[in-house]
Amino acid sequence: MWLARTFNTRTFSVISVISVISGRTFNVRSEVSMRMKNKERDAIFAMDVFRDCDYMTVAVMNPDGTPYCVPVSPIVVDDVIYFHGAKIGQKADAISHNPAVCLSAVSFERSVPEMYSVSYRSAVASGKCVVVSDDAEKIKVLQATVEKYAKSNDSQAVFDEHLDEEFAYVCVYKVDIEQITGKESKF
Repeated sequence: MWLARTFNTRTFSVISVISVISGRTFNVRSEVSMRMKNKERDAIFAMDVFRDCDYMTVAVMNPDGTPYCVPVSPIVVDDVIYFHGAKIGQKADAISHNPAVCLSAVSFERSVPEMYSVSYRSAVASGKCVVVSDDAEKIKVLQATVEKYAKSNDSQAVFDEHLDEEFAYVCVYKVDIEQITGKESKF
């Protein structure tokens, strides 16, 4: 009841802003306007957050209708957000049932006790998640993942060995972004 009353008493403005990154078009924000306009950032900022963060959360809907949110290691290749995981499990089941996902990431945060606040750089994106079926694209994403998260393991031979052992078991997901926005608070 409270949510229904709150929703009915607020005025939501509809905004449809288009942003282009590397020739790709994104709906930056729609339906609900961000309340704190001074903290809202564009799609380029948001993609930088996803590129720079150590992990992001992926929210999906389980086949039984319950929500599920899980942290994953994102990688941005050619301004496309990817993540990887096992081919079986709750995340894989949920995505195969309903490919709609919501991503959330924070690339910087610092507590500011004297202001009773936090400085941060964050982003939220939503879209459809698809399994990468092209082996060349999958290898490219996995190589980029190793370069980001395991830079000290720079041996191509070691990568190739692990790739041979794990390739059949790993799934790479690509997110076709429909909406994306960034938010920043600086003190």
